[in-house]
Amino acid sequence: MKIGNPSDKAVGGASGPKTEGTSGASTTKTPGKTGSLDGGVNASAKVTLSNAAANLISGSDPTFDTHKVTQVKQAIDDGSYKVDPEAIADKLIANSRELLERQ
Repeated sequence: MKIGNPSDKAVGGASGPKTEGTSGASTTKTPGKTGSLDGGVNASAKVTLSNAAANLISGSDPTFDTHKVTQVKQAIDDGSYKVDPEAIADKLIANSRELLERQ
């Protein structure tokens, strides 16, 4: 199993990119890549979040009902949560039909 990005590995032995190391560890110096995240970041590397993602992170998403989640969690914890297998089956069938109609 190989781990890592193949483009980050040294190529060509002694004539390849220079490596520096201490106590057996080595790092590959690849031209065009920054050595740290503090500076030199290209504008294309910046990330902006959508409003939906920002709402999810902040916890202010109006479609997420924390009270209902707390109630369900409590019901699961105390063993009173009831699963309705017929409702689950109906929704699985409806979702399957919807997916098949898209094709």
